[in-house]
Amino acid sequence: MSNFWPGDAGMPSEEPVGEDATDEVTEFQEPEMGHAASVADWGAKPILDVRDLKMYFPVKSSGVIRRTIGHVQAVDGVSFQVPAGGSLGLVGESGCGKSTTGRLVTRLYEPTGGSIEFDGRDITTISARSLKPLRREIQMIFQDPYTSLNPRHSVGSIIGAPLAIHQVVPKDKILPRVQELLEIVGLNPEHYNRYPHEFSGGQRQRIGIARALTLQPKLLVADEPVSALDVSIQAQVINLLQDLQREFGIAFLFIAHDLAVVRHFCPEVAVMYLGKIVEIADRETLYNRPNHPYTQALLSAVPNVKQAAIGGRRERIQLEGDVPSPINPPSGCRFRTRCSLAQEICARVEPPLLQIGKRHKVACHFAGELGHHPDRPITASLLGVDDTGTPDPGASPATDLGNEPGYSDTWFDLERKTMAKA
Repeated sequence: MSNFWPGDAGMPSEEPVGEDATDEVTEFQEPEMGHAASVADWGAKPILDVRDLKMYFPVKSSGVIRRTIGHVQAVDGVSFQVPAGGSLGLVGESGCGKSTTGRLVTRLYEPTGGSIEFDGRDITTISARSLKPLRREIQMIFQDPYTSLNPRHSVGSIIGAPLAIHQVVPKDKILPRVQELLEIVGLNPEHYNRYPHEFSGGQRQRIGIARALTLQPKLLVADEPVSALDVSIQAQVINLLQDLQREFGIAFLFIAHDLAVVRHFCPEVAVMYLGKIVEIADRETLYNRPNHPYTQALLSAVPNVKQAAIGGRRERIQLEGDVPSPINPPSGCRFRTRCSLAQEICARVEPPLLQIGKRHKVACHFAGELGHHPDRPITASLLGVDDTGTPDPGASPATDLGNEPGYSDTWFDLERKTMAKA
């Protein structure tokens, strides 16, 4: 064994996954993972700094001469940070831009705008040649363990390919390193010559994790790593990822829709809606005191098994209407077409991602805890507009409401309607 790879992560193998595994329901409380929830080091420096990131996909007309007639605004002005050795959860309903954000961070897509800074280096527009060494430091775990592995290649070939391409170890050392990696992710190292179809869904995902670990990355983008797995297998894979994070200090951008899994794995969580982050906060704040109506609706939809056992149930917040098209999103606040709090200002002015706590930001003119939303927009005076969104000539709008990642030492106190400081 090498010094970097210490050996077996202690994860048992699993049975094959059932056909309806993705329909299993988890409860709102942190699931029985066997490991304690991940703990944040709030003093850690960010290894990933994303600012105003945008990705617009062109929409072409039909016919011989295909013209661009519009753009799908998949990601539109997203900013966040991932601390070194830490993890940020990115949640939201399907089509909100989570996976696109992950592919932008790994530079599988060329961003339309914004910047991506990794480990102090701007990687937004670097060339394909410069990307090769970057691939060693940023890796991705894909959502589907069935299509992310080449069925014509053996497991040894799949995991060993990055070692050969990047010349990490001599050719005669590739097989021993592959066997080490298989052992780390809880698989039999002697199965390196088997093919993906000979493994269950959970085992295939472990193979994908082993491939991602091959080059000893500093950042892993995990795109729905457990959504296709049975609930019991999900727990094993999450435990494995926690073990690897603690052992090797790997940072995670964890993309998922299962709020219980995200709560367990990520000390900080960002909520996306139609290409934008609408709320971001530390775990306890977001889950216990959400201030955006969309976040509140998401959390109300999560089944609460323990609450049902003692009687009663959480009131479900029903959102009306469908998600708007990202080709032609609504003006102002993109959530306003489905929001019960929406007023005229929501259509006229886009709400800034306003910091309202030490580690809490929300993009809503009427931000507040459930049942305590204000009647008047809290952002009007900060934006220099009246309650309807009309510019106020005598107002002095705030100049520090930019879409910046991270948190400031000062924030807007919702109760006092004034700036507060730590």
